[in-house]
Amino acid sequence: MAHMIAAAIYDGLLAFEYSIAREILGRDRRNLTADWYEFRPCRVERGKLFTSHGLEIRPPGNLEDFATADTILIAGWAELLKRPSEPMLEALRCAHARGARLVTICTGAFVVAHAGLLDGRAATTHWLHADTLSDAFPEILVDADALYLHDRSGPGQISTSAGCAAGLDLCLAVVREDFGLNVANTIARRMVAPVHRDGGQSQYAESPAGVTEDDNFGPVLDWMVLHLDQPFAMDGIARKFGFSLRTFQRRFREIMGLSPHQWLVQQRVARARELLESSDQSVEQIATLSGLGSAANLRMHLARHLGTTPRAYRSAFRAAS
Repeated sequence: MAHMIAAAIYDGLLAFEYSIAREILGRDRRNLTADWYEFRPCRVERGKLFTSHGLEIRPPGNLEDFATADTILIAGWAELLKRPSEPMLEALRCAHARGARLVTICTGAFVVAHAGLLDGRAATTHWLHADTLSDAFPEILVDADALYLHDRSGPGQISTSAGCAAGLDLCLAVVREDFGLNVANTIARRMVAPVHRDGGQSQYAESPAGVTEDDNFGPVLDWMVLHLDQPFAMDGIARKFGFSLRTFQRRFREIMGLSPHQWLVQQRVARARELLESSDQSVEQIATLSGLGSAANLRMHLARHLGTTPRAYRSAFRAAS
């Protein structure tokens, strides 16, 4: 039976945020995987419903679908501190209690906050509204910097994201979680989107005066990805591309929003995941090919980034396939 995603449709629905989720999760992609999602838009309010662009929307589903949904999607919330209806909040609480995954884009986190489901848990939202979320709901561990977060500390996973582009990243992360890297990367390429941005990456990195097109790090990044299996030091890379180590590290963070080391670890973990999914090589071999060095190091990073082990990750992916 297909994994069912119930998408909340409310009056004033933020059209762009919803369209991102609809394009990634709601388009028929059974050509990529036979057990693709069933995407069901569900009205959560009575009366006529219009998007933020003034288009009337008539969803086929309603709150009753929350009771059987595997994932509930909330794409934004137009009036941040306006409390949703009690039937909607109760439907969310019940779904969460039975283990359904909740996914929010941008200000959609406010809906889950109103339901009391983010208390004591980590969450993010658009950086412009992070203080509002934190002030209104002080029990939430708000991370104003993260692109997106997966909190698995309760009965059901709650995933939150920052602004619109981060919503795209989160939806691709959801696809990776459910169907693996190959499917997610294929969708990203078709959308001409980055194939992977880690959720812990900064929401934005301001380019200061002096950063020009000549500072394009494309060749640097390409070289690093092509040599993930090789040990190398950052000062060696800096020299190779004509930088001092200090300038290289500073400009890398300005442009990428991460330190070179943080970015490199993310790429190596992503390579390890791809090899776990697509090959039968041992954990030791995968650790070597991904540049993580040892099986113990691979296990440590997989636990830190995904909360799982190589064996469990491989088994879960193959069971889902």
